[in-house]
Amino acid sequence: MTRSRQFSAFIVTAAIAMVLATTTTVECFSMHMSAAGKTAVVAGATGYIGKWVVQEANRQGYNTIALVRDKSKVESKQGQAQFGKYFEGAEVVECDVCDPEQLTKTMKEIAEKNGSVDGLISCLASRSGIKKDAFAIDYQATKNFLDAGIEVKAKHFVLLSAFCVKNPWLQFQKAKLKFEADLQNQNELSWTSCRPTAFMKSLSGQYDVIIQGAPFVMFGDGEVTRCNPIAESELAQYLVDSITDESRKNKIINLGGPDEPLTMKKQGEMLFKAVGKEPNFFYAPLWLFDVIIDSLQWVADTFQSEKFENAAELGRIGKYYAVEDMLTTDPSEKFGKITLQDHYNRIAVEGQEYDPYTTMFAKAPASE
Repeated sequence: MTRSRQFSAFIVTAAIAMVLATTTTVECFSMHMSAAGKTAVVAGATGYIGKWVVQEANRQGYNTIALVRDKSKVESKQGQAQFGKYFEGAEVVECDVCDPEQLTKTMKEIAEKNGSVDGLISCLASRSGIKKDAFAIDYQATKNFLDAGIEVKAKHFVLLSAFCVKNPWLQFQKAKLKFEADLQNQNELSWTSCRPTAFMKSLSGQYDVIIQGAPFVMFGDGEVTRCNPIAESELAQYLVDSITDESRKNKIINLGGPDEPLTMKKQGEMLFKAVGKEPNFFYAPLWLFDVIIDSLQWVADTFQSEKFENAAELGRIGKYYAVEDMLTTDPSEKFGKITLQDHYNRIAVEGQEYDPYTTMFAKAPASE
């Protein structure tokens, strides 16, 4: 190729690159402009998905309000390390969502300050999943948030629900379904309920022990259940986009990631591949769940013990995820481009953030 042709090829390549970059910039600018001047309020902002939603809403240009129970914990040194990059650009407002009067007062102040509330996104979820916590948070606190939104004439309510409510035999699933029923039965504001299959981090909980040489633990033969998890960043994008997406209004939507069905054994193989180790599995029999659950429930019933009742419920939660698919195969219910292997490959290089509710078997890092 002559120098002139090389130069021409360079010019053409550069021009194409400029067009693509300009197109991307215009799209991003348009996205930000569409949300400019609009307000989004996120409840459960310090939760695992909540902080991603705060970051995404702010990225899209919303006046983003992050509701937190204790503002001092967010502003502390440890809180800044945990939430700083997610909450940057957002307004952090202290409010107890379990207190309906305080929540309504806070929402009125937000609406008065910003002119209106365009989107409410609830990422509220009980930490334990036991009956008392589930109905206090997954139902009542979420209902308080909805009622406060109705009071200030908010425009749209987005609920982070869960795919597993499709077959409910756990208390937190029943609480979520009870709220979904209330959401559908009100006519004051439009809504979207999103039921994600699984978070990717919930499937990398054994990462920390795998790199230390421990086996990957799975139940049965590792082929009992399948799933297609969705990346946290892409789930957050879907939730925030739902504020204005007319096609999602007043709908319950199952949502999974781009992967084909992945068994637990396949997940383990992918994780070992990412960290460069030979697969090493430990197979735990499923009947262990029944023995443990039945024993705990017998003690709970015999001695009327709430403590053992809660322990039995935790056992049922563990069994549920060991035997139930978290999978959607409908192309319309799959979203995003990040695969589970992408996620594993990334944490193999960067490590993963510790979270006591998604990082199994690992210990919290020593506080500085």
